[in-house]
Amino acid sequence: MTCKLYKSYLILTTFILVFSCKHIDSNTSISLKESFKHDFYIGTAISHSQINQINHKTNTLLEKEFSSITPENAMKWEQIHPQKNTFFFDVSDTYVALGEKYNMHIVGHTLVWHSQLSSWVETIKDSITMAETIEIHINTIVKRYKGRIHTWDVINEALNEDGDFRNSNFYKLMGESYITHAFKLAAKADPDAKLIYNDYNLWKPKKRAGAVKLIKNLQEQDIKIDGVGMQAHWSLEYPTLEDIESSILTYAALGLKVSFTELDITMLPNPWDLDGAAVEQNFTQFEHDPKMNPYPIELTDAAQTKLANRYKDIFKLFLKHKDKIERVTFWGLNDEQTWLNNWPIKGRTNHPLLFDRNLKQKKAYHAVLDLKNK
Repeated sequence: MTCKLYKSYLILTTFILVFSCKHIDSNTSISLKESFKHDFYIGTAISHSQINQINHKTNTLLEKEFSSITPENAMKWEQIHPQKNTFFFDVSDTYVALGEKYNMHIVGHTLVWHSQLSSWVETIKDSITMAETIEIHINTIVKRYKGRIHTWDVINEALNEDGDFRNSNFYKLMGESYITHAFKLAAKADPDAKLIYNDYNLWKPKKRAGAVKLIKNLQEQDIKIDGVGMQAHWSLEYPTLEDIESSILTYAALGLKVSFTELDITMLPNPWDLDGAAVEQNFTQFEHDPKMNPYPIELTDAAQTKLANRYKDIFKLFLKHKDKIERVTFWGLNDEQTWLNNWPIKGRTNHPLLFDRNLKQKKAYHAVLDLKNK
């Protein structure tokens, strides 16, 4: 090779390397958070270990991809208020500090819920004591994080599938007034925080009607409510895009922002008589049935494509109505974390999120990003 030719070769090689590096750097800067920053928050629920930042890889993924966080369990009653006169703030303090460190929209989940409730609350037998208990609980927690937690799931899952009120101990003792009581307290404790009613299957007509009735009751009393949280524990087939769109329009017509608060897409078959997303359901008779656990190691390419197409269609709809949507939060950072691995049948391997068990991007991740970056 002559000297002149060799120099030309070096120049060309250098150009290719520089261009490639720039191209790689450009790609690595693309993320869910950046791609949707002008549309709505992209959130994830995080576990205790993720709150405590034990794993460097999950820390990096969290910081890069998400603009909002929700505590998966750390702020539920049994965790944060385990005894009548005992509050446990170690994990929730760390959680809020983490969100502030990454400049995230921080969600408090959840103030009043019938499940994962401290056993002592279930023993309360009169309405006055229950009202006082709710007041102490909300005032203590919301005031502690005033100006730091931006959105509160005030009431979680107060409705049955037919739209009537769930017969929880709160409802037994106080009727619907426990809901108005909780929203009033939260609004007074932090007037600037956004307050949400959160529930699953809010796309179903009867339950949606019940939610509308609940919301209108608050509004007619001039009680602050800013949004509705549609838990999005969905499948490849249901709800239909038409059902989702109808729900967005219905809640937006009430003057509320819609948040999709717990998004995951199950890849596994479920028992036909499964009722919503109530965590207490467990179908032990199917625990060792291979038909109920078709992907014990990983998804097939065909299944990956189905999941990708489902997420693509859903996010296209979200973008169509981005002016009505506040936040889209995945219920888990990656497939290893998902609660669907053990619900409603224990011991299964589910794959409902955008990142696999090794924190690698799935086809679904790229399908969602391609909507914004092509």
